[in-house]
Amino acid sequence: MNRGDLRLVVGLGNPGNRYANTRHNVGFMALERLVSREGGGFRSTPKLQGQLADLGSGDRRLRLLMPQTFMNDSGRSIRAALDWFGFELHQLLVLVDDMDLPLGRLRLRARGSAGGHNGLKSTIQHLGTQDFARLRIGIGAPGQNPSERKARTVSHVLGSFSREEEPLLDKVLVEVVDGLERIQQQGLDLAGNHINGLQLAPTNPEA
Repeated sequence: MNRGDLRLVVGLGNPGNRYANTRHNVGFMALERLVSREGGGFRSTPKLQGQLADLGSGDRRLRLLMPQTFMNDSGRSIRAALDWFGFELHQLLVLVDDMDLPLGRLRLRARGSAGGHNGLKSTIQHLGTQDFARLRIGIGAPGQNPSERKARTVSHVLGSFSREEEPLLDKVLVEVVDGLERIQQQGLDLAGNHINGLQLAPTNPEA
Protein backbone atom coordinates (compact mmCIF):
# COMPACT_ATOMS: atom_id res chain seq x y z
CA MET A 1 0.00 0.00 0.00
CA ASN A 2 1.53 3.26 -1.17
CA ARG A 3 0.89 6.76 0.12
CA GLY A 4 -2.67 7.81 -0.65
CA ASP A 5 -3.90 4.31 -1.56
CA LEU A 6 -6.04 3.69 1.52
CA ARG A 7 -9.78 3.84 0.75
CA LEU A 8 -11.54 1.29 2.95
CA VAL A 9 -10.86 0.63 6.64
CA VAL A 10 -12.74 -2.29 8.19
CA GLY A 11 -12.95 -2.82 11.93
CA LEU A 12 -13.79 -6.37 12.99
CA GLY A 13 -16.20 -7.09 15.82
CA ASN A 14 -19.61 -8.40 16.79
CA PRO A 15 -22.81 -6.32 16.52
CA GLY A 16 -25.12 -5.48 19.40
CA ASN A 17 -24.91 -4.09 22.91
CA ARG A 18 -23.98 -7.49 24.33
CA TYR A 19 -20.58 -7.32 22.63
CA ALA A 20 -19.92 -3.59 22.84
CA ASN A 21 -16.57 -2.75 24.46
CA THR A 22 -15.38 -6.37 24.54
CA ARG A 23 -11.81 -7.19 23.55
CA HIS A 24 -12.99 -8.82 20.32
CA ASN A 25 -14.57 -5.48 19.33
CA VAL A 26 -11.46 -3.31 19.58
CA GLY A 27 -11.60 -2.84 15.79
CA PHE A 28 -15.08 -1.37 16.14
CA MET A 29 -13.88 0.83 19.01
CA ALA A 30 -11.11 2.36 16.91
CA LEU A 31 -13.44 3.29 14.06
CA GLU A 32 -16.03 4.68 16.48
CA ARG A 33 -13.30 6.78 18.10
CA LEU A 34 -12.23 8.16 14.71
CA VAL A 35 -15.76 8.97 13.57
CA SER A 36 -16.59 10.60 16.90
CA ARG A 37 -13.45 12.75 16.70
CA GLU A 38 -14.43 13.93 13.23
CA GLY A 39 -18.03 14.63 14.22
CA GLY A 40 -19.48 12.00 11.89
CA GLY A 41 -21.64 8.96 12.37
CA PHE A 42 -22.31 5.46 11.09
CA ARG A 43 -25.37 4.48 9.09
CA SER A 44 -26.85 1.05 8.54
CA THR A 45 -26.07 -0.14 5.00
CA PRO A 46 -27.91 -3.41 4.33
CA LYS A 47 -26.35 -3.97 0.90
CA LEU A 48 -22.96 -4.13 2.62
CA GLN A 49 -24.30 -6.01 5.66
CA GLY A 50 -22.59 -3.43 7.83
CA GLN A 51 -22.46 0.02 9.37
CA LEU A 52 -20.74 2.56 7.11
CA ALA A 53 -19.25 6.01 7.66
CA ASP A 54 -17.47 8.40 5.27
CA LEU A 55 -14.62 10.71 6.22
CA GLY A 56 -13.02 13.37 4.07
CA SER A 57 -13.56 14.00 0.39
CA GLY A 58 -11.87 13.57 -2.94
CA ASP A 59 -8.61 11.63 -2.94
CA ARG A 60 -8.53 11.52 0.88
CA ARG A 61 -12.03 10.14 1.31
CA LEU A 62 -12.13 7.10 3.59
CA ARG A 63 -14.94 4.58 3.89
CA LEU A 64 -15.16 3.03 7.35
CA LEU A 65 -16.99 -0.28 7.69
CA MET A 66 -18.12 -2.26 10.71
CA PRO A 67 -19.52 -5.61 9.48
CA GLN A 68 -22.77 -6.62 11.17
CA THR A 69 -22.50 -10.28 10.15
CA PHE A 70 -20.87 -11.37 13.43
CA MET A 71 -17.15 -11.98 13.55
CA ASN A 72 -17.12 -15.44 11.96
CA ASP A 73 -18.68 -14.14 8.73
CA SER A 74 -16.90 -10.78 8.49
CA GLY A 75 -15.54 -11.55 5.05
CA ARG A 76 -18.99 -11.48 3.46
CA SER A 77 -19.42 -7.80 4.35
CA ILE A 78 -15.87 -6.90 3.32
CA ARG A 79 -16.28 -8.61 -0.05
CA ALA A 80 -19.55 -6.76 -0.62
CA ALA A 81 -17.92 -3.39 0.17
CA LEU A 82 -14.96 -3.97 -2.14
CA ASP A 83 -17.30 -4.97 -4.96
CA TRP A 84 -19.76 -2.12 -4.39
CA PHE A 85 -17.14 0.63 -4.34
CA GLY A 86 -14.85 -1.00 -6.90
CA PHE A 87 -11.86 -0.95 -4.55
CA GLU A 88 -8.76 -3.08 -5.00
CA LEU A 89 -7.12 -5.15 -2.27
CA HIS A 90 -4.26 -2.66 -1.88
CA GLN A 91 -6.83 -0.04 -0.85
CA LEU A 92 -8.09 -2.12 2.11
CA LEU A 93 -6.96 -2.17 5.75
CA VAL A 94 -8.50 -4.45 8.38
CA LEU A 95 -8.34 -3.62 12.11
CA VAL A 96 -8.35 -6.77 14.22
CA ASP A 97 -7.76 -7.82 17.83
CA ASP A 98 -4.76 -10.07 18.54
CA MET A 99 -4.21 -12.22 21.65
CA ASP A 100 -0.59 -12.84 20.69
CA LEU A 101 0.22 -9.20 21.38
CA PRO A 102 -0.04 -7.55 24.80
CA LEU A 103 -2.30 -4.55 25.23
CA GLY A 104 -0.18 -1.58 24.19
CA ARG A 105 1.40 -3.17 21.12
CA LEU A 106 0.34 -2.91 17.47
CA ARG A 107 1.47 -4.80 14.37
CA LEU A 108 0.92 -3.45 10.86
CA ARG A 109 1.40 -6.04 8.12
CA ALA A 110 0.80 -6.06 4.36
CA ARG A 111 -0.32 -9.70 4.36
CA GLY A 112 -0.38 -12.81 6.50
CA SER A 113 -2.31 -15.83 7.74
CA ALA A 114 -5.41 -15.78 9.91
CA GLY A 115 -3.37 -16.79 12.95
CA GLY A 116 -6.38 -18.60 14.38
CA HIS A 117 -8.61 -15.50 14.21
CA ASN A 118 -12.06 -16.36 12.86
CA GLY A 119 -12.67 -12.89 11.47
CA LEU A 120 -9.48 -13.05 9.44
CA LYS A 121 -10.27 -16.64 8.38
CA SER A 122 -13.59 -15.47 6.96
CA THR A 123 -11.97 -12.48 5.25
CA ILE A 124 -9.31 -14.68 3.62
CA GLN A 125 -12.01 -17.12 2.51
CA HIS A 126 -14.20 -14.46 0.89
CA LEU A 127 -11.33 -12.51 -0.68
CA GLY A 128 -9.55 -15.65 -1.83
CA THR A 129 -6.18 -14.36 -0.66
CA GLN A 130 -4.11 -13.43 2.40
CA ASP A 131 -2.67 -10.43 0.56
CA PHE A 132 -4.47 -7.58 2.32
CA ALA A 133 -3.15 -5.19 4.95
CA ARG A 134 -4.14 -5.64 8.56
CA LEU A 135 -3.42 -3.75 11.77
CA ARG A 136 -3.33 -6.16 14.68
CA ILE A 137 -4.29 -4.55 17.99
CA GLY A 138 -2.95 -6.35 21.05
CA ILE A 139 -5.50 -7.44 23.66
CA GLY A 140 -3.27 -9.78 25.67
CA ALA A 141 -3.66 -13.50 26.31
CA PRO A 142 -5.82 -15.11 29.03
CA GLY A 143 -3.01 -17.34 30.23
CA GLN A 144 0.58 -18.38 29.70
CA ASN A 145 0.37 -22.12 29.10
CA PRO A 146 -1.49 -23.46 26.01
CA SER A 147 -4.15 -25.45 27.90
CA GLU A 148 -5.12 -22.51 30.11
CA ARG A 149 -5.15 -20.19 27.13
CA LYS A 150 -7.37 -22.50 25.10
CA ALA A 151 -9.83 -23.00 27.96
CA ARG A 152 -10.19 -19.26 28.57
CA THR A 153 -9.99 -17.87 25.02
CA VAL A 154 -13.73 -17.38 24.42
CA SER A 155 -14.43 -15.74 27.79
CA HIS A 156 -11.34 -13.57 27.33
CA VAL A 157 -12.10 -12.17 23.87
CA LEU A 158 -15.81 -11.75 24.67
CA GLY A 159 -15.02 -10.11 27.98
CA SER A 160 -14.65 -6.39 28.62
CA PHE A 161 -11.39 -4.60 29.33
CA SER A 162 -10.82 -4.12 33.05
CA ARG A 163 -10.97 -0.73 34.71
CA GLU A 164 -7.20 -0.90 35.16
CA GLU A 165 -6.73 -1.52 31.43
CA GLU A 166 -8.94 1.35 30.26
CA PRO A 167 -6.30 4.15 30.41
CA LEU A 168 -3.91 2.05 28.31
CA LEU A 169 -6.72 1.09 25.93
CA ASP A 170 -7.43 4.78 25.47
CA LYS A 171 -3.80 5.38 24.47
CA VAL A 172 -3.98 2.47 22.03
CA LEU A 173 -7.10 3.80 20.33
CA VAL A 174 -5.48 7.22 19.95
CA GLU A 175 -2.46 5.61 18.28
CA VAL A 176 -4.64 3.53 15.96
CA VAL A 177 -6.57 6.60 14.83
CA ASP A 178 -3.34 8.56 14.35
CA GLY A 179 -1.88 5.54 12.58
CA LEU A 180 -4.60 5.57 9.94
CA GLU A 181 -3.65 9.13 9.04
CA ARG A 182 0.00 8.16 9.03
CA ILE A 183 -0.73 5.29 6.62
CA GLN A 184 -2.57 7.67 4.30
CA GLN A 185 0.28 10.16 4.33
CA GLN A 186 3.30 7.82 4.31
CA GLY A 187 2.19 4.46 2.95
CA LEU A 188 2.29 1.12 4.72
CA ASP A 189 6.05 0.59 5.03
CA LEU A 190 7.01 3.95 6.51
CA ALA A 191 3.95 4.07 8.75
CA GLY A 192 4.74 0.55 9.94
CA ASN A 193 8.19 1.60 11.11
CA HIS A 194 6.53 3.89 13.64
CA ILE A 195 3.45 1.83 14.51
CA ASN A 196 5.31 -1.45 15.01
CA GLY A 197 7.85 0.22 17.27
CA LEU A 198 5.30 1.52 19.76
CA GLN A 199 5.39 0.10 23.27
CA LEU A 200 2.63 1.87 25.10
CA ALA A 201 2.40 1.57 28.86
CA PRO A 202 -0.08 2.71 31.51
CA THR A 203 0.32 6.29 32.66
CA ASN A 204 0.85 5.18 36.25
CA PRO A 205 2.05 1.56 36.16
CA GLU A 206 2.02 -0.24 39.47
CA ALA A 207 5.36 -0.76 41.10
